[in-house]
Amino acid sequence: MRAQSISLVVLALALAGCAGSQGGQPQAGDTRFVAGDGKVTLFPAADRKAAPAIEGPTLDGGTASLAAHKGKVVVINFWASWCNPCRAEAPVLKDIAAKTKNSGVEFIGVDFKDDKARAQAFERTEQTGYPSIFDQPGKVALAFQGTVPPAAIPSTLIIDEQGRVAGRALGAVKYTDLMNAVTKVRDE
Repeated sequence: MRAQSISLVVLALALAGCAGSQGGQPQAGDTRFVAGDGKVTLFPAADRKAAPAIEGPTLDGGTASLAAHKGKVVVINFWASWCNPCRAEAPVLKDIAAKTKNSGVEFIGVDFKDDKARAQAFERTEQTGYPSIFDQPGKVALAFQGTVPPAAIPSTLIIDEQGRVAGRALGAVKYTDLMNAVTKVRDE
């Protein structure tokens, strides 16, 4: 129990820079997020760790879970409506999700530390075509501690068909990098 409490404190401190203030909302002009270059890092199959079981309520009133996509490649994107790099990468994710869906790849968004109404407005504007778990308290990100934590907003994780974390990108993803990584994991 003490180790779990320490893990919660460490995760909270690590993500505090991207959470902003006032219930997770940054003030006008506040651009606090952990920067990343968007480069996708793929992990050798022998070094991959099992992804945790994640599940939660979606912004559209449903439920999404990793288990519902067992045996498929799943791309999990951590985002927030207040995050400008998240807005910039949204069309890339939408396009890749649409182009890879028929080949066994699924996408799940995780709206992290956000205001629900703003997140829903973001979803209506972007029309991603895949569900996003509303994770205001950050429980989904916390579940990845001990494996490959997202560690930035935005972050993208690629889960292989065996349910292991096969790749991670910190920061806004580039189209070619993500498409190549997803295709490579899918074709393994």
